[in-house]
Amino acid sequence: MEAAGKEEISVEDEAVDKNIFKDCSKIAFYRRQKQQLSTKSTYQALLDSATKGKDSTKFQILNEATKVPLLAEVYGIEGNIFRLKINEETPLKPRYEVPDVVTSKPRTVRLISSSGDAGSLVLADGKGDLKCHITANPFKVDLVSEEEVVMSINSLGHLYFEHLQVPLKKRATKENKEDTSVDTSQENQEDLGLWEEKFGKFVDVKVNGPASVGLDFSLHGFEHLYGIPQHAESHQLKNTGDGDAYRLYNLDVYGYKIHDKMGIYGSVPYLLAHKPGRTLGIFWLNASETLVEINTEPAVKYTLTQMGPVAAKQKVRSRTDVHWMSESGIIDVFLLTGPTPSDVFKQYSYLTGTQAMPPLFSLGYHQCRWNYEDEQDVKAVDAGFDEHDIPYDVMWLDIEHTEGKRYFTWDKKRFPNPKRMQELLRNKKRKLVVISDPHIKIDPDYSVYAEAKEQGFFVRNHEGGDFEGVCWPGIY
Repeated sequence: MEAAGKEEISVEDEAVDKNIFKDCSKIAFYRRQKQQLSTKSTYQALLDSATKGKDSTKFQILNEATKVPLLAEVYGIEGNIFRLKINEETPLKPRYEVPDVVTSKPRTVRLISSSGDAGSLVLADGKGDLKCHITANPFKVDLVSEEEVVMSINSLGHLYFEHLQVPLKKRATKENKEDTSVDTSQENQEDLGLWEEKFGKFVDVKVNGPASVGLDFSLHGFEHLYGIPQHAESHQLKNTGDGDAYRLYNLDVYGYKIHDKMGIYGSVPYLLAHKPGRTLGIFWLNASETLVEINTEPAVKYTLTQMGPVAAKQKVRSRTDVHWMSESGIIDVFLLTGPTPSDVFKQYSYLTGTQAMPPLFSLGYHQCRWNYEDEQDVKAVDAGFDEHDIPYDVMWLDIEHTEGKRYFTWDKKRFPNPKRMQELLRNKKRKLVVISDPHIKIDPDYSVYAEAKEQGFFVRNHEGGDFEGVCWPGIY
């Protein structure tokens, strides 16, 4: 009989120990950006500085507090896509921009510029159906489709950009030491993680200081949002006002809890918004840790536009605000204007490419567990499939086949003859695949390629070739 008062523990409660992972309160750049919201720091677009180039229109954005200029670029891309880039005009060093994700340089369309109202600039595509209406002060961008504003950028004033800095110890002059853009008190330095951030035993040293960026998007008339995988949440994204934001940060959370916004294995900064008659997409091209806050204001039947006996009733549409915050890099965002779901998918695949055709063997049955201990274990499992007449095409080895968990090595005691082991499977028209780190690029010109082959790995390069016991980077 159970003791009185003992709490019942469910399997779901034991799924993941959240103490070993960060939540928003433990993420320094999130705390800094949320703190900034209370200061009402605003940016102004210097539209007099606008220049029109072959591919884009450029203009400066100035923070009223720091007076440090940013450079904004607006591109029109074929297929009803707009691109907005915001970077430091003169950074201390080049800020990181994501390579390789956009498959090729997107083909741009010429944007026709015209002056709007006082302090504004209108950029339209050739057909005139889509327009970017840029307001100077405070800086705001409205995306207009068929004379209807479907998306507003920075309408909430959440644009945030931390400039790279010389380390405090290297600042030579008193003037720089008194720079008001950074609070140099030790207490604030540690609390806000400006130059160093700690979590458990891990210390993250930021050589160039804080470098996070953020921006808000208001989606007019939209209540249903999807995407930004990977989370064990409902298909439709939920409001984040009552808890943590959606976190885009790859984590090995094998025992995750369902209906939770914490990040798990993958991160794709791609979000869809849908309503009858219109679908939009936001592709936030940033590879650093990213948090996404979502707040939906549902439609109401009417609101009073003024007080008194002649008060007018005006219907208020629904609106969803999306706030993106990234730890570093630049602001580089693609606005996919649809208008249909199919159009948005085409626009996204135009930027990132379509799925490659899989090799034939990958469509068969793959046998995997964590982990096969040695060559004898592999042989026994293989023989078991033969004994029970079960067909399979591929057997996977996890990280424990390596020496000290170093990729492209074999544990010489447990796998003394990996080539012979692979020949055993190949003679039965089966393959052995080992898990490799997703960040390692395989290329025949790299020395690691030759070394891997010498150690018994059969490696496929990116140009194609045979799959003979593949070391396949990035495929888990």
